[in-house]
Amino acid sequence: METLQLLLGGFVTALSLQNFLAAGVGAILGILVGAMPGIGSLAGVALLLPLTFKFEPITGIIMLSAIYYANMYGGSYSAILLNIPGDTPAVMTGLDGHPLAKQGKPGKALFTSNIASFIGGTIGIIILTVIGPGLARFGLKFGPVEMAALIFVAMTSLGWLLGDNPTKGIITTLFGILLATMGFDSVIGTPRYDFGSIYLLGGVPFIPLVIGIFGFSQVIEMMELRNKKKGFDTEKLTLKDSLLTKDEIKRILPPSIRSSILGTFIGVLPGAGATTGAFLSYMQEKKIGKNGHLLGTGRVEGVAAAESGNNSAAAGAFAPLLSLGIPGSGTGAVLLGGLMMYGLNPGPLLFQNQPEFTWGLIASLYIANVITLAIAIMIIPSLIKILKVPVGIMIPLITTICIMGSYSANNSLYGVIMMLAFGVVGFMLKKYGYPIAPLLLAYVLAPTLEKNFRQALQISDGSMAIFFQKPIAAVLIGFFLLTLVSPIIKMVIGKIKTKK
Repeated sequence: METLQLLLGGFVTALSLQNFLAAGVGAILGILVGAMPGIGSLAGVALLLPLTFKFEPITGIIMLSAIYYANMYGGSYSAILLNIPGDTPAVMTGLDGHPLAKQGKPGKALFTSNIASFIGGTIGIIILTVIGPGLARFGLKFGPVEMAALIFVAMTSLGWLLGDNPTKGIITTLFGILLATMGFDSVIGTPRYDFGSIYLLGGVPFIPLVIGIFGFSQVIEMMELRNKKKGFDTEKLTLKDSLLTKDEIKRILPPSIRSSILGTFIGVLPGAGATTGAFLSYMQEKKIGKNGHLLGTGRVEGVAAAESGNNSAAAGAFAPLLSLGIPGSGTGAVLLGGLMMYGLNPGPLLFQNQPEFTWGLIASLYIANVITLAIAIMIIPSLIKILKVPVGIMIPLITTICIMGSYSANNSLYGVIMMLAFGVVGFMLKKYGYPIAPLLLAYVLAPTLEKNFRQALQISDGSMAIFFQKPIAAVLIGFFLLTLVSPIIKMVIGKIKTKK
């Protein structure tokens, strides 16, 4: 009851004209920044931080939080329409969103993305409101041992992303791990696989990799099939045609709710972030969803799982930020800097010493979520018109977006060169039937796994027993081992039944 009263007081603060307008402007800016490939929430919030310098502390932070939040919405638009993720969490959205657009259903993909983002954000904020401080303290129990065990479990889910040919899937997985290990060693700082190039010391940048392997590879494909390729059938599409049917709503609700709960938990973990939330949520749906085996072919369930996962993770990241003063991601670190710039010290006493600010911020997240949903739905008809652009114009348009996005990631031509190289790689992989999802998953998870695994072994002086001495890690490792042996057990049981 006390929490509800504090939240209502927060709504009084958040609904003041100045704060409401700040949330609205932040939502619009967040959508725009999110839809621009290569910028992402970190750069977007950092670039727009100076806009809030003259605001009151609560107003400035509300605007920054709305930008961060709406960025999760905007990132999916270019992923769905052009197969160029606006930010890294949107990579998983594009796996089903773009095939839906190719099937002549871009409106449904966009509508699903917006609704799932709203559901994920709402559930994440509710959990933040009710058990935020407790959830943040639980997240602190995930040290290197627990995080390594969690990533072990995640890596076992690769089996559901390998496609029809597991051999090709394993090859792309190993290629992703190889790319992730290039550059400086994350623990002891020695260079690896730099091939004598000073540029490779920083490793393979993720944004140019993603833009190249998805976006520019598509440009090459469009040039190859230019005379055969037809535009998407969008002549009759309107906002009404984009609305989901009752059956489609029933299909997206379970994955949205499941992914929202998982995403919120992932967002609380230090260093995990919305990208990991989207990846793990998609993998969860691929593994346990009713139509999980069809994900990747253009299913609204896949879009819903990815979007609700990344938006709930964004909400979950506020729990350790406000309760403990610990940012869960790079964007969280920028928000923390903004809080400290205004003279606020996030931590256990923030809820007690600054209740008006804290609950005003939490209430503003609810408001920003509703405003962003309304704006996102209204612009769907305008977004769909992008697909009516002729292929001859679309090729240079997408190429320009790819170049701008990859250049902005590093402010260097190195990013553009890497994007072009991985565009060719992505084209060849798709041409010969090699799945790209395992490559991206391995690239994202491998550095986190390596860093935490090696730190865990340093803590235990090289003893693997530490993974069974900590309760959370022991449960996760037990599940990991069970996942590994379950196919063997099923095969043995099958042979026994066959003999009978």
